Amino acid sequence: MSWTRGVLAVLAVCALLLTGAAGCGSGDDGGPEAGESARPVGRLLDTTDEQGRRYREVDAEQAPEVGIEVQPEDDDSWDVRLRVRDFRFSPDGTEAEAVPGRGVAHLFLDGDLLTRLRGPEYRLTADLVPRGTHQVTVRLYADDDTVWAVDGEPVESTADITASEAEPTEATGPEEIQGRTVPLRGAAR
Repeated sequence: MSWTRGVLAVLAVCALLLTGAAGCGSGDDGGPEAGESARPVGRLLDTTDEQGRRYREVDAEQAPEVGIEVQPEDDDSWDVRLRVRDFRFSPDGTEAEAVPGRGVAHLFLDGDLLTRLRGPEYRLTADLVPRGTHQVTVRLYADDDTVWAVDGEPVESTADITASEAEPTEATGPEEIQGRTVPLRGAAR
């Protein structure tokens, strides 16, 4: 009958481990409770962005990085591509907490928020970019909507783009060449 006592002893130890009564993960040793982060991510600053989101300061060695490249397309739109390092985009529905190197990117045109990005590509349509030179900025945010920052500055990158309207291609009047007036091609005679 000694084997039944051995089985009962094993079952009792398993029950203690499963319920946490043996002290494993109970939080009595100063360890984190369920739902708490093992250590806070960075330090919240009083500085905020244009929308009032606080900066989350992290060391440069732990900080994510972002670069932006904007290329014109044939349809007058712009292809925006982000290059990130030490950063991964969070899928929609991710819990609102700061996790090192994770979050979303906000895309701005001349300081105005265009969209939140959960991936490295975006198509900037021509109707959003009037004629002239503009700044396209991407900034990285943690999932709790804080701005990733290093040395008090947001982790961001900016590119300048210049949009020009199509010039008229057909003349509407005569042209003077060497003192004589000649009709332009396509102009009425």
